[in-house]
Amino acid sequence: MGQQPAIGFSIVMRVEMPNEPGAFGIVASLIGEAGGVVGAVDVRSVTRQSTVRDFTVQVASQSVADAVRAAVSRQAGVAVVSVSDSTFLAHLGGKIRIEPKIPVKTRQDLSIVYTPGAARVSLAVAEDEQKAFQLTIKRNTVAVVTDGTAVLGLGDIGPLGALPVMEGKAMLFKQFAGIDAFPICLDTKNVDEIVETVVRIAPVFGGINLEDISAPRCFEVERRLIERLDIPVMHDDQHGTAVTILAALINAAKVVGKPLDSLRVVVVGSGAAGTASMKMVLAAGAADVIAVDKPGALYRGAAYENPHWTWLADHTNKENRKGTLHDALRGADVFIGVSAPGILKVEDLKAMAKDPIVFAMANPTPEIMPDIAAPYVAVMGTGRSDYPNQINNLLAFPGIFRGALDCRAARINEEMKLAAAHAIAAVVGDERSADYVIPSVFDPRVVDAVTKAVVSAAVESGVARRALAVAEQEEHEVFA
Repeated sequence: MGQQPAIGFSIVMRVEMPNEPGAFGIVASLIGEAGGVVGAVDVRSVTRQSTVRDFTVQVASQSVADAVRAAVSRQAGVAVVSVSDSTFLAHLGGKIRIEPKIPVKTRQDLSIVYTPGAARVSLAVAEDEQKAFQLTIKRNTVAVVTDGTAVLGLGDIGPLGALPVMEGKAMLFKQFAGIDAFPICLDTKNVDEIVETVVRIAPVFGGINLEDISAPRCFEVERRLIERLDIPVMHDDQHGTAVTILAALINAAKVVGKPLDSLRVVVVGSGAAGTASMKMVLAAGAADVIAVDKPGALYRGAAYENPHWTWLADHTNKENRKGTLHDALRGADVFIGVSAPGILKVEDLKAMAKDPIVFAMANPTPEIMPDIAAPYVAVMGTGRSDYPNQINNLLAFPGIFRGALDCRAARINEEMKLAAAHAIAAVVGDERSADYVIPSVFDPRVVDAVTKAVVSAAVESGVARRALAVAEQEEHEVFA
């Protein structure tokens, strides 16, 4: 089977060719034979002798892109004028910017937004710091904080390498929830330094989204920031993923007719996402959760060098099962993989209980490809967008932070995360099926549903500091 083009990886190749019948077909064939898929063609200029066309070509890798260019370049009478990478072009100069909400065109405008008008507002905030939530960007701004040690599938690529991804996260906050987010990429891996830096910049922000910080340091960073700050702090790699997995599991369990409290769930990968997912599935009422990592099933009584594994062994695996992944999966209802590509085999699926649920989340290549697993599973989900049931934390974090900011929550607690998961699941509702257990990330109902559920849970659990019902009155009081 040929290598499929990767989503989001395309090149735009400007080609000059003879203006004669058949020339276009020759170039298109060369592109296809080299492994590219022509997505669009635009004519740039035409003369009696030649035609210049821009070919937008999807490719699976840089090597395929190079092969496409070489194949076209070798054709007699054809010249490759230029080749641009669409993804790099989209990132040119960065993907976000700051713009004023009020135009400054006159002296009066200047006196209002800067001096002397801003001084009056500064004094009001200094006298009552809570007014910063009404009168500054703090009310709607989230810091996207990373040290660049666990970026996507790239690993430790440093703070500058992480910046394009953090910019993208900031874009998603704005696009999906109207939140102004800004990337903060820290040039340190020291937990103390990360915590101290974030604490010192926190006055500007209404929330802190921790991102792509490697385990187990991410657990300590999040815990300490939650203790020290009075604004919401959430490590999205942990909790956004866990919320979305639980939402998909709620509906998948209904599809196969198994109550959540009857499920035995095997989770492979005990990093940030895996650990949070185990905790959330247990909190939702699953009968048993078994953690599997490099030593196999983690069980009580074993001597692990990693203290995090010891904690998991003590809090999961109710029957203290031992052995390999295959052993752990024998009779299991659910497989959740946040680990490595290709580790799940057909023989493992055959060992599971009837109508197994499989969420293979390793990206871009899952623990088992859906087309291989399909004959043996009842519900299949991945992190990929080119198969049904994409389990993507984009379904969770915009609404969670929107709700937390709206009710001015002091923190994001378990009640709020569980509420978010149930809200995401409810968007699917009675339309659920084996191929539809989680809504699309572009479903406009999701953020609103999650926001409302999070606000309600925050109020009920006592962490909300702003009742939405009196929000309008509060705004008027600021100016009194």
